[in-house]
Amino acid sequence: MEPQDDRPMTHEIGNRTFFVADVEPLDVDGVRTVEVGSALWLLGFLGLLPFYGRLEDSGHVWWLWTCLAGFGLGLCGLEYCRRRRVARLAGVEDPGDPGGPDEPIV
Repeated sequence: MEPQDDRPMTHEIGNRTFFVADVEPLDVDGVRTVEVGSALWLLGFLGLLPFYGRLEDSGHVWWLWTCLAGFGLGLCGLEYCRRRRVARLAGVEDPGDPGGPDEPIV
C-alpha cells in the first residue's frame, strides 16, 4: 500500500478499514495534563475539607484522604513529566524507552 498525498493513510485489518489522520498530538510530554489533574485533586480536597465532620460521621473520611493522595501522587508525576520533557528537548533518549526511536524492539 503506497501512501498518496491526496488521500488519508488507511490500514485494512480484517474486513475493517481504519483511516489515520496526519495531525500532531496536542500534549506530547503530559505536563499540562498532570498539572490539571493535580489541581483537580487539590480542589476536591479543599472542597471536602469543610465537611470533615459529616464525612467522619458517615464513614467517608477516606474521600478526603484519597483526594490528598491523588494530589501528592500528581506532584510526583509532574516532576517525572517535567524531567522527561527536559530530557526530550535536550535530545537525550528516554531511559525507559527500549532501543530508542530508530531501533526495533527485540
